[in-house]
Amino acid sequence: MLICPQCTFQNPNGNKFCQSCGVSLTHRVCPECGTEVPVNAQVCHQCGAQCGKVWQAIISVTKRGNEDGELIREEKAENEQETSPTACISGSHLTLGSYLDKKQRYQLLEPLSTVNESEMWVKVLDCQPYQISPIEAILASQRQGLVMPSVEITGVSPLAQAYIFLQSQGHLGIPAIHDVWEQDNIQVLLIEDRSHWQCLLDIWEAETTSTLEILHYLDQMSRLWGALETVSCRQSLLKLDNLRLNAEKKLGLERLYVESLKEMPEIVFLDTERVETFTILEHPLTIQALGEVWQAIFRQSQRTYFGSIVRILEDLELGKIETVEQLRSHLQEIIAELETPLIRIADPIKENAAAPTILQSHDLPNVLPSMELSSLENAAGTDVGKKRNYNEDYFGIQTKISELELPNQQILEFRGLYILCDGMGGHAGGEVASELAVNTLKEYFDQHWTTNQIPTEDQIREAVYVANQAVYELNQQQLRSGVKRMGTTLVMLLIQGTQAAVAHVGDSRLYRLRPNKDLEQMTVDHEVGQREISRGVDASIAYSRPDAYQLTQALGPRDQNAISPDVKFFTITEDSLLLLVSDGLSDNDVLEIYGQNNLISLLHSDSNLEQGVTELIDLANQYNGHDNITVILIRAKVRLNMSG
Repeated sequence: MLICPQCTFQNPNGNKFCQSCGVSLTHRVCPECGTEVPVNAQVCHQCGAQCGKVWQAIISVTKRGNEDGELIREEKAENEQETSPTACISGSHLTLGSYLDKKQRYQLLEPLSTVNESEMWVKVLDCQPYQISPIEAILASQRQGLVMPSVEITGVSPLAQAYIFLQSQGHLGIPAIHDVWEQDNIQVLLIEDRSHWQCLLDIWEAETTSTLEILHYLDQMSRLWGALETVSCRQSLLKLDNLRLNAEKKLGLERLYVESLKEMPEIVFLDTERVETFTILEHPLTIQALGEVWQAIFRQSQRTYFGSIVRILEDLELGKIETVEQLRSHLQEIIAELETPLIRIADPIKENAAAPTILQSHDLPNVLPSMELSSLENAAGTDVGKKRNYNEDYFGIQTKISELELPNQQILEFRGLYILCDGMGGHAGGEVASELAVNTLKEYFDQHWTTNQIPTEDQIREAVYVANQAVYELNQQQLRSGVKRMGTTLVMLLIQGTQAAVAHVGDSRLYRLRPNKDLEQMTVDHEVGQREISRGVDASIAYSRPDAYQLTQALGPRDQNAISPDVKFFTITEDSLLLLVSDGLSDNDVLEIYGQNNLISLLHSDSNLEQGVTELIDLANQYNGHDNITVILIRAKVRLNMSG
């Protein structure tokens, strides 16, 4: 099937246009000049920009081994000429411009290069990029809860299994797997191409790289070590040229390497004139090996060790740090100390001093910059559900990205306004209220959000009251009474740089997901059950009431004296996925139970937010479907602010 790049609708393979939105499935628009180019073109014929989808192919020799037919990696070739990748592939006449597969989908962009005696690499162009691969289909089913995450895909190598498992767990530092198959005694594994990512060592050597950045890279490596340990791929961190940084300076691996206790772990420096190795004798890899890698990076980069890291390296070498959890705890303590914006020093002599001495950040030699947004993306969708005849949900989005040119630098400023309303009042009531509320709020902030500061709590509350009044007055004009009075819930997110605020009335929600953290509900529903819990009633008793899910407040049915919007501020200090959802998705804890796997992968910059919205709506229809479904996804990426 062909997945539409615009709306993620699943189309038959022969379609030239999407059956849902009409977008072309045979051509795409060049991101640089806007020229329409075929989907199987590597570069734009107008401006030469890279347009095609490129994968990295890992080709390895395999053989049939046991009765179950599993593929086993050739441990030692009896005849190297007959079992080497070059010998196996040469019979297939794979040359530059030829195809790697029999269906002629993946075209070679370069000559084959040998990695070792059993593997070769080559970049390939995907000539059918909108066609979903079998592996991608299985992983998508796992995210939707249709296939258990623990399912094993038989007939593939341990290396392919490692990619599949780590991707199902949402580890963003690992290249995404696209496909794997066997042909002519070889196995082909296609993964995300990261060869253009910058090498970590290049950044480590740069004078502009701060101590805090170094510590964050060490922490990211520690986190990766824990993930790689589960699939016996820790050796992937022992090869310096395998450590890469994406455009947002986040650490990732170019590829995975499966451990073998028969092989000595090796570090190969990027400088071809200097090759340095180390060995770990006759025992499995331990966390000490990671410390040896760090020492090697410091030596190669000629970067001076700083006090806190010296202590960590000594403790690793002496075995005082035995687990990755202990290592990350030490690193986090150091990072927290450096990120503290000011230090308060109490004078022990002056016990009754009115205030402690405050050292400002500019007085501290090693206090380093805070975080800033590097990107802000969004996608949204709404669906009527399986039982309703009309959709009373409505949403509005305004994202603004502006450039500020200074003499020595260019600064990007990000602003976002995201509003979701779930209307009530029946046909010609609920949908009117929700749309009116959204448009009123957008007009209010168009007029009052005129600076580069996030609105104050008073301004946000005033905006909600104005929206409430608009719906209330319409109820009065139409002489609506009782259950016929229209109303709507509201959840609204405002973002200015790394500052964010959420306001809500009713049971529409905001969720937040961050790397290595559980999904977090940021709002508390305004309903009878929650009201009783806040009064001290046990949750099981509170929600045994027949009116437990009845709203305690909503926009529109009454004047502003009847509502009290909750307003909460928070700071975006790490990559975050923010979700505004109506109860068609959040009911029955669908997100908490089934949504985690869907959402983790969406933290990755390369993942498709539109497809994520579609999958969440499908998830809601599968496990709920009784109400309208609306979701807004916002992906906020951060980096260190080096501007001061």
